Amino acid sequence: MSQAADGSRDLTLTGVTKEYADFTAVKSLDLTVPQGEFFALLGPSGCGKTTTLRMVAGLDTPTTGSITLGDLDITYAKPYQRPVNTVFQNYALFPHLTIFENVAFGLRRKGVKNVAQPVEAMLELVELTSQARKKPTQLSGGQQQRVALARALINQPEVLLLDEPLGALDLKLRRAMQTELKRIQSEVGLTFVHVTHDQEEAMGMADTIAVMNAGVIEQMGSPVELYDNPRTAFVANFLGRSSLMAATVKEVTSEYVKANMHGTVVSIPIERAHVREGSAWVGIRPEKVLIAAAGTPIDAPGNHIEGGIVTDVNYVGVSTEYLVRMPWGQEIGAFAQNTGHQDILPVGSQVDLSWRPEFAFLLDSDEDPNAGKEEQA
Repeated sequence: MSQAADGSRDLTLTGVTKEYADFTAVKSLDLTVPQGEFFALLGPSGCGKTTTLRMVAGLDTPTTGSITLGDLDITYAKPYQRPVNTVFQNYALFPHLTIFENVAFGLRRKGVKNVAQPVEAMLELVELTSQARKKPTQLSGGQQQRVALARALINQPEVLLLDEPLGALDLKLRRAMQTELKRIQSEVGLTFVHVTHDQEEAMGMADTIAVMNAGVIEQMGSPVELYDNPRTAFVANFLGRSSLMAATVKEVTSEYVKANMHGTVVSIPIERAHVREGSAWVGIRPEKVLIAAAGTPIDAPGNHIEGGIVTDVNYVGVSTEYLVRMPWGQEIGAFAQNTGHQDILPVGSQVDLSWRPEFAFLLDSDEDPNAGKEEQA
C-alpha cells in the first residue's frame, strides 16, 4: 500500500457492493466523505449503513468495488493496517482497568513508553481529567462513551467511525453527548463517519447526511437541504414528517411549477419541483402549514385551502399539533406555535389552511407516498 504524501485525504467508496447468500446489503455505492467532515449515514435498520461502516473499518470485505483514503487503497487491508478506529454502542471498555489505563491501552500495545502526556491530553479533551483513577463501572453512560471516544482518538486515526454510539443513552444524555461529539470533532479536525437511525441525532451533528434505504443512498446533502428539499418520498417521510397530496402539473414557468391539487392550483418553486409534467405529489412540512378558524385571515400569501375539519389535537408545549381532514378525505398535519396569539382549536373545528409557495416541494407520482413512514416509527 502506498500513502499519499500530500493532497486530499478524502474517504472514497467506489462501486462498493456487499452481497450475502440470500440478499444484497449494499448496492454499487459511490460515496466521498471530505477530509475533516462530520458525516452521517442515516437510515432504518437493515438499510446497509452498518455494513458500509464495517467495510470501511475492515470488519467486512466488499464483494466488488474499492475503498480509498486519499491515495491509500484500504479495500482489503486488515483493520489494524488502516488509519481508522471505531467507537461502538457498547463502549467495550476494560472493567478491570482505570480510565487512564483504558485510554492508554492502544499506545501501550504499540510499545509507546511515555503515555502520560497524550493520555492526559485526551482526558482533558473529553473533560474527564478528574475521573482518571476510577473504573468504568463508577462512571455514567455518557462518561463511559467519552472514555471510548478518547481511547479511539488517542491512536490518531484519520477517520473515526461511530456505530450508533449514543443508542444506549437516555434522551437527556444523548442530547448532551451530541453537543460533546460535535465539539470534539471540531477541536480535533478528524473525519467522523457517524452511523445512526436517529434523524435528530444526524441533523444536530452532521455537516453532510447520506440517507440510505435498501442498500442505496436515496439523497445526500446538508441537513437543511435534505429537510427543506427532499427528492424522494422516503426522504420526505423518514427525515421528519411530510404531507404528500396528489396533484397534476398544469404549468411550468421559469420560477414555479403550478399544479392542480384537488381543485386548488398551488405553486412550487422550480428548484423544489422534481417532476415537471403529469401526476405528482405536492409535499409540505406540517410546521410550514398555517391553520385558522374558517373565514379568518391567514398571513401566508400563496396556497390557501378551505374546508378542513380538525380531527385530532395534540398539545406538546411549544406547539400544538393538529390533524386536519381535507375536503378530499386526506388528513394532513399542521403545527401551530403556542405564542398566545391564537386559541387552540378543538376537534371538530372548521378550518382553513395556508402555506407559502416557497416551502412546498413536488415529487414524482411513481413514489410511494408512505415510503419511510413505517421505518421512522
